[in-house]
Amino acid sequence: MPKEADHLEGGGDKESKKEERRQEERRQEERRQEERRQDAPEAMVSKSIRANSSSPRRGNTPQASPPRFVSVEELMKTAKGVTNMALAHEIMVNQDFQVKPTELPEGSLERQVKEIMHKAFWDCLEVQLKEEPQMYGHCIKLLAEIRETLLSFLLPGHGRLRSRIEEVLDVALIQQQAENGALDIGKLSQFIVEMMGSLCAPCRDEDISKLKDITNIVPLLKAIFSVLDLMKVDMANFALTSLRPHLMQQSVEYERSKFQGFLDKHPNALDYTEKWLEDAVRCLREDASCAASSDPPSLLPVNVHNHAYIRLLRWDHSSDPFPETVLMDQVRFQEMHREEEQLVVLSSVLLIVYTTTGEAISGLPGLMETLKNIVNVMLADMHTPSFSVKEALATIGEKLCVELSQCLTKHGYSPFSADRKSTLRGQISAIVQQDNTVRKLMESRVQNYLLASLESSQHKTPPPLPGGLAPVGREVKELAVRFSRLINFNKLVFSPFYQKILQNLLTAGESPSAGT
Repeated sequence: MPKEADHLEGGGDKESKKEERRQEERRQEERRQEERRQDAPEAMVSKSIRANSSSPRRGNTPQASPPRFVSVEELMKTAKGVTNMALAHEIMVNQDFQVKPTELPEGSLERQVKEIMHKAFWDCLEVQLKEEPQMYGHCIKLLAEIRETLLSFLLPGHGRLRSRIEEVLDVALIQQQAENGALDIGKLSQFIVEMMGSLCAPCRDEDISKLKDITNIVPLLKAIFSVLDLMKVDMANFALTSLRPHLMQQSVEYERSKFQGFLDKHPNALDYTEKWLEDAVRCLREDASCAASSDPPSLLPVNVHNHAYIRLLRWDHSSDPFPETVLMDQVRFQEMHREEEQLVVLSSVLLIVYTTTGEAISGLPGLMETLKNIVNVMLADMHTPSFSVKEALATIGEKLCVELSQCLTKHGYSPFSADRKSTLRGQISAIVQQDNTVRKLMESRVQNYLLASLESSQHKTPPPLPGGLAPVGREVKELAVRFSRLINFNKLVFSPFYQKILQNLLTAGESPSAGT
């Protein structure tokens, strides 16, 4: 259609419309790039939970009421609420969360404009200070801003420092000195640098030292503002670290109230969560019916819930929508799944090595750690697109055979025979199969340990490590701690919603159907 329209128009109109289309395409591409730079949590929530999203249990069934249209104001308000909830959640569950200085992309329009405006400002200030008589209007405004920034760093007990800053950086007095030609900017700058040195974090000592070497006023003021910006970030991170232990209850209530408000506007915002828990109940009941000779898992709400969380580590993210109540942690669950999978492969390889040459290597100190490091290095990029697990396992088999042969010979044991080498390489290569016996065994043990960690988290006592996981015990325990911390916080926030859903499922009296 655009080409047909172009034929109907004159040459000038045709070129004009082409240029308009090109500009519109450029604007759309810029908007798409800006959206991709936004943080994942709020984006995932806003895309996955919406008022008219299809329900997993409704399929293609026509809805009774027409779709509800929302205003731009309602949409912006909801997006802001989701963003704030995602930020509060990130602060609580990510112990390494820190505020970072804003870094504009290299070559971006925003960065270019910022650099041009800053350069123009500092050039103007330099011109004013070189005039006769000197003009201090801009400079005094900068000193007033520095004064307020320094005061914002003070704690309630810093009364003497507060008085000193207010006395030396008295804006009214500085204005009088400027009018009378008695203003000493160099002396004030020296005081500011000294005060910054007494208030900054130890990591900024080098920056403060560099400030003392700058003698020209304009470059010094420019550098002072750069360091003050870094100090603001340091202060924000210090406040986060200090307040995090006291924010737990407030954060739980805040996230719960935000989600409840979202649920009030979008009643189907728990559909995927219901299906997730429903599938967990069904799987446990199926396991119970098949385990005639063993005690089936008790279908208590806490047991169902813990098993449901374990299922999130085996989630098919490409085809199954993630439950709404854990959506903000989807990336974390993906990362923990990758870490768990790597530990399963690592522990499987080490178990095969031990069973193949157990008696010979059991008494050699440090050998198992050496073999573990070799395998870890080979599996470091296990989840990158170009990584071949099959090739990596073949290489691991070759390297371990060489290492074992050298170690056994060195300690006077019988050489590693060709048959044993072939057996070891074959068993290690077979781990690439998902249904490999050793791999399935270690996967079951890792997941059982994670499940036991959830069950024992209330008692503050870690469960015993299953057999075969000793060589990777430290890594498995660290994963269990992070997994339990994440799950426990999720339970605190969404427990009222979970309790209602689980009560309905477990009192239904029959196995729920996944398709209903």
